[in-house]
Amino acid sequence: METKNNIKIKSPEEIEILRQGGKILSSIIKETARSLKSGMTTKEVNDIAEDLMKKNRVKAAFKGYRGFPESACISVNQEIVHGIPNEKVIDEGDIVSLDMGIIHKDYYTDMAVTVGVGKISSDLKKLIDVTRQSLLKGIAKAKVNNHLSDISFAVQNFVESRSFAVVRDFVGHGIGKSLHEEPEIPNFGSPHCGPVLKEGMVFCIEPMVNMGTWQAKIGEDGWTVETLDGKASAHFEHTVAVTGKGPEILTQT
Repeated sequence: METKNNIKIKSPEEIEILRQGGKILSSIIKETARSLKSGMTTKEVNDIAEDLMKKNRVKAAFKGYRGFPESACISVNQEIVHGIPNEKVIDEGDIVSLDMGIIHKDYYTDMAVTVGVGKISSDLKKLIDVTRQSLLKGIAKAKVNNHLSDISFAVQNFVESRSFAVVRDFVGHGIGKSLHEEPEIPNFGSPHCGPVLKEGMVFCIEPMVNMGTWQAKIGEDGWTVETLDGKASAHFEHTVAVTGKGPEILTQT
């Protein structure tokens, strides 16, 4: 079923499949994050994630999507999102964003985390913490009868109150039988606007937060998005269902 805004409503059976996939994806990301260490290449990290996907008998949602060549998006330091895994070496003190999606029983789930490698600076720790908390602030607004922009406003308000900036060129999205469904979910905006949230809607809420300007640029590879000023960025994402009992994070173990 779809609403008049073309937002698909998922049945309880569909949400159960998404819940199963979300638990698998969460375990894959957590295990991949634990494997991160100085001296690894981003391609090596991608290969670990890919092996875990095969072990769990799920498909990589990103590989081949619009021509993306690998199974995970791995973005380091000033890279915001869509980093292509390659021979880039991860160093002590770097922060690494792991963004992955999988297909389980023909349904998609999507998740991202940012982690520090070894000892990182206090500023980077704060960036990661604020981004993680802003995601939770947004998720808390994914309730029946709230408006979609209540999620956006909650993220922006929290981030900017901590003197960081939300990326505006890339947004969250609906998810289900396709990786990207309606609606788009910006991480900024006024409250009480847009579609009214209904039970059975499933969203990917994903704040991307920069230490400096919100502005971004796309790198020479045509995929990797970087901060315009070269300052660090962090990214967190969960797949979330709107339920009668409140928001349910599907991508957690």
